[in-house]
Amino acid sequence: MKQTGTRHRARKRAVDLLFEAEAKNVPATQLIAERREIFPTDDSVGQMSEYTVRVVEGYTADAEQVDALITARLENWKLERLPAVDRAILRLATWELLHATDVDIDVVLDEAVILAKELSTDESPSFVNGVLGKIAILAPQVRAAGAAE
Repeated sequence: MKQTGTRHRARKRAVDLLFEAEAKNVPATQLIAERREIFPTDDSVGQMSEYTVRVVEGYTADAEQVDALITARLENWKLERLPAVDRAILRLATWELLHATDVDIDVVLDEAVILAKELSTDESPSFVNGVLGKIAILAPQVRAAGAAE
């Protein structure tokens, strides 16, 4: 059985935070700040990994662009009609595809599918993979443009 790595756990935590933030209608960065404040006296909230913070803050800063990109790649679906966990996975993975240049594109796709298998419906892994596959085509150009800036 494959062991889950540090980055996988960080991604899963990021999906949880994005999901919770949407349910509570608060910025995910607010949840991070609250947990960091609580952690010194109550370690049950768990310490925030650097990668979790990086991707949540990254998505939050680029939410409009990321959501527009996802929406443009959905066929017969609206972003707000997707299961909330699928939205969170798509948002996290799309941000990684565009901005996490230290992570291989195939790794981002694989991780998103694994998260969908672990956290969502039976149909979600193939759906997530299909949407992200369309976005992944753009990723090299976006990453190159970002590196050139």
